[in-house]
Amino acid sequence: MSLALYDTWSRTLRPFTPIHPDHVGLYCCGPTVYDYAHIGNLRTYVFEDILRRALELNGYIVRHVVNITDVGHLVSDADEGEDKMEKGSRRTGESAWQIAERYTAAFRADWRALNLLEPSIWCRATDHIGEQIAFIDTLERKGYTYQTADGVYFDTSRQDDYGYLARLDSSGLQAGKRVAVGDKRQATDFALWKLSPPDSRRQMEWDSPWGRGFPGWHIECSAMSAQYLSPWFDIHCGGEDHIAVHHSNEIAQTQACYGTRLANFWMHGHFLTLDTAKMAKSSGDFLRIQTLIDRGIDPLAYRYLCLTAHYRSTLRFTYDALDAAQTTLDRLRKAYASWAVDGMAGAGAGADADADADADADADADFVARFNAEVNQDLNLPRALAVLWDLVKSDLPEAVRRATVDRFDTVLGLGLADWRPDRVEIPVPIKVLADRRQEARIAKDWAESDRLREALKAAGWGVEDQPHGYRLHEYPGKTGPLPHVM
Repeated sequence: MSLALYDTWSRTLRPFTPIHPDHVGLYCCGPTVYDYAHIGNLRTYVFEDILRRALELNGYIVRHVVNITDVGHLVSDADEGEDKMEKGSRRTGESAWQIAERYTAAFRADWRALNLLEPSIWCRATDHIGEQIAFIDTLERKGYTYQTADGVYFDTSRQDDYGYLARLDSSGLQAGKRVAVGDKRQATDFALWKLSPPDSRRQMEWDSPWGRGFPGWHIECSAMSAQYLSPWFDIHCGGEDHIAVHHSNEIAQTQACYGTRLANFWMHGHFLTLDTAKMAKSSGDFLRIQTLIDRGIDPLAYRYLCLTAHYRSTLRFTYDALDAAQTTLDRLRKAYASWAVDGMAGAGAGADADADADADADADADFVARFNAEVNQDLNLPRALAVLWDLVKSDLPEAVRRATVDRFDTVLGLGLADWRPDRVEIPVPIKVLADRRQEARIAKDWAESDRLREALKAAGWGVEDQPHGYRLHEYPGKTGPLPHVM
């Protein structure tokens, strides 16, 4: 099945075809680094990571760009209040530049903890001030801007279809309903460049044709995505809260500048909620990845939890649900680790002789097709996980199951091949049987070797042959009486 994705612009599930054959441009709105990221923010990045992995599953080469907003994001969508970076500086006592570095590093540590693929490009807003000024200059020359006492604004009245992404009724918006008006001409107009207050000096400000100041939040993403991916690329992603303001404004200014809506597909992940409230940093009470780690939860258990809900559905967070995800992930890890690479347990006389030949077992084509079909149906990971567990419970040879799960994990990103179980104390009777089996293998007594393998399996232990010996492991959920040995 070919890849189909939900496009917020058209509000339809559309077959995905790249603009340029075999190559995909993917832009994902990154964090505003005035504080730590909370797990609600990070759910969106998990969704975007799955999207990138699904694109690569389908053979595309992905140019993945993620921005770092380190200036210009005001505390209000109404273009009012202070810059979040300045606010964070006052809260911490550090400079805005210092907190940008600190929280960028923290965000990238969270990124690695969740096993997210590194983007092709990280781009900072403060490194692209010149590109943003040039973009605004073009808009001014085309007649889409006007200036007030506090900055340069985009005139949304110039576009009949402004806000189409969010299906906004611009004419019906009341002042102060979505945004305050102030000196703006329309409630929907937005800042392109904010002037520094005349009676104070900001930590982050630059000279421009309109006066000393700093860029608006929305111009950053339009300028940087156009620079690294062109003004017309494949997919632009973000959270559902970006639809009505940030992404609508990106589209408006890009249409005015380049005549495109910037991206062919607009995709949005839905919120993570605590009880019935959207998780947000502004509440002052939010959960971080470190919060989960301090509680003894593996960050990849949170990743697994995110996979259990479709990215376009709200996921309600509870610790019970997270603990269940940790338990399920542990079961999966132990099952994967228990499957001997040779996969020949119980295969009859002569099985050990063919062990090395079976080490390179192929993934099961039917299971791979089922899994890929669910992924390609708008990233339906809950159903893809169901296919995974059908495979785990199947009676396919262990080596085939292992190879198939390896294929699945290129999308799931759970790092199963890198996980190692805690060291387990091996009971003496089990060690004795394993040694006797090793002696039978050396003597090429394959029938005795297979019989002893079955005895170990009945006691809940698997054995993996290695070039200079063997490795024992417990089968998850399989226990039996210890064998009596003489």
